[in-house]
Amino acid sequence: MPKTPSHPSPPPLEANDVAIVGGGTVLWFVAFVVLLPFWGTLSDHGHGTWPWICLAGGGLGLIGLWYCRARREAIARSRATAGTDAENPATRSD
Repeated sequence: MPKTPSHPSPPPLEANDVAIVGGGTVLWFVAFVVLLPFWGTLSDHGHGTWPWICLAGGGLGLIGLWYCRARREAIARSRATAGTDAENPATRSD
């Protein structure tokens, strides 16, 4: 059976990672605030860790926000450097 020709992979989609991670972080903190008044009831039923799990999720979300912003800035710097090198052939090392 003949092989079908393969198509090149499409370029990766650009997404607003900061907004996505920020939205998730806000949801974790909202869940913490919503569950906090019910902590006693949750503890009585064996689920007293749920508010603290939400707080940990929010904290990890803050780390994720820092990472996404640093990544976005590094990509922008890389693209700016690549654009500068393409404009000035004397700085390229071919």
